[in-house]
Amino acid sequence: MKVTLKIITVLFITLLISCGGKEEKKEEAPTFQQKAPTEKKEAPKTETAVKASEKIDLTNKGVGPITSVDLSADIDQSMVAKGEDVFKKMCTACHRVDKKFIGPAPNGILERRTPEWVMNMILNPEEMTKSDPLAKELLIEFNGSPMANQNLTEEEARAVLEYFRTLK
Repeated sequence: MKVTLKIITVLFITLLISCGGKEEKKEEAPTFQQKAPTEKKEAPKTETAVKASEKIDLTNKGVGPITSVDLSADIDQSMVAKGEDVFKKMCTACHRVDKKFIGPAPNGILERRTPEWVMNMILNPEEMTKSDPLAKELLIEFNGSPMANQNLTEEEARAVLEYFRTLK
């Protein structure tokens, strides 16, 4: 056993010595490379991009059955209650009142969109995302998540619109 251990030790030391040899250091002559002049590329000037959800368009009525909506100066509280109920049952899976979620937040929507556009988006989301430029931009902004058609009646959509009037 001792002899085997001595042989292994000698072989190991021999291996270390043979592999470790002297290193020759070569001195390389310094090379000077002339750097090509760097071109400064200016970033293309872009307009300050406004998100579709923040754009203001109070002329577009959208695509769908609603061509005109009369909003009285007074808010109909019974319609607001019905609209809030419909919103909570049908819309909160994708929308939060005060923040972006799967879809945009409805607060302040009537400061950015016409009532007709809002109702058409509620009643006719498929056609709106196919034909309306603003709805197309919203689809892109919200990662291609299309608004689901909840098959609301015009009366329910109008109630939801009245509820939106109370959200600031």
